[in-house]
Amino acid sequence: MNISSIVIQAKPEYVEEIIALCQKSDFCEYHFHDTQKGKIIVTVEGENIDEEMAKMKKIESLPHVICADMMMAYSEDELEAEKAKLERSDVVPPILNDDTVALKDIVYRGDLKKKIH
Repeated sequence: MNISSIVIQAKPEYVEEIIALCQKSDFCEYHFHDTQKGKIIVTVEGENIDEEMAKMKKIESLPHVICADMMMAYSEDELEAEKAKLERSDVVPPILNDDTVALKDIVYRGDLKKKIH
């Protein structure tokens, strides 16, 4: 399952009309708007990116919509794949588990304060 947020841009005088169309639709869910800026925030859901893009095209085709841009996306399949990668990887560097290495011999390179004079 994918979920994405979409920002719709319109002239301020058409914001309420577009919101009403979104609320009546079966392809998006309305969340927020700024009438003065002509921006409306909706979300779409789909089994894959193709389904989400088809729904975004429906939004773009609504009367008075200037543009609709996908801003943030969540993909359940991608998240699960990344979780699986993390579970398979060794997240602790081997040197930190090596009892034969003295702590004073481990060099930490994440502090830029000591590198910049």
